Amino acid sequence: MGDIKKKRKLFSRPKKLFDKTRIDEENIIVKKYGLKNKRESWKAKTAVSKYRKMAKTLIGKDITEQQAFFNKLNKMGLNVIDISDVLALTEESLLERRLQTFVFKKKLSNTVKMARQLITHKNVLVDGVVVNVPSFIITKDLENKISIIKKKAKKKDKKEENDNEIKVEDNKDGEE
Repeated sequence: MGDIKKKRKLFSRPKKLFDKTRIDEENIIVKKYGLKNKRESWKAKTAVSKYRKMAKTLIGKDITEQQAFFNKLNKMGLNVIDISDVLALTEESLLERRLQTFVFKKKLSNTVKMARQLITHKNVLVDGVVVNVPSFIITKDLENKISIIKKKAKKKDKKEENDNEIKVEDNKDGEE
């Protein structure tokens, strides 16, 4: 089967926990993108810093390796042409690619929080598959394949249908 892998954190906490300016900036981002908590913002920051580190290591490498990395980021929808574009990435550019943000921007929900609720309640389809993860990164090819499940009206039991038919027949008899 294999050994159990050590689960590592996907984010790093800020060095100064009580920095007023950082807290205010994070509050704005949390509200704008409807994040559950600031940890999601930290995850995006860490992912962007990993992309930057990869770009820095690719500076002296072969052009084919660089192009493979750029193609990977372009498939994600980050519009990268060269290393300077990768170094210019921000956490907001990554948060723009989340499923939650796309559901809101496509006007499938009224608010970002409502989009999150639709996703977690399994009401959103991506390419015909139910996705219940708000942080799901939408690639370029999946942008136009997002839809909402239309809930069907529950069918009534046969007993209720018979009762309704009897009531309708009684009303017809009373009208004549």
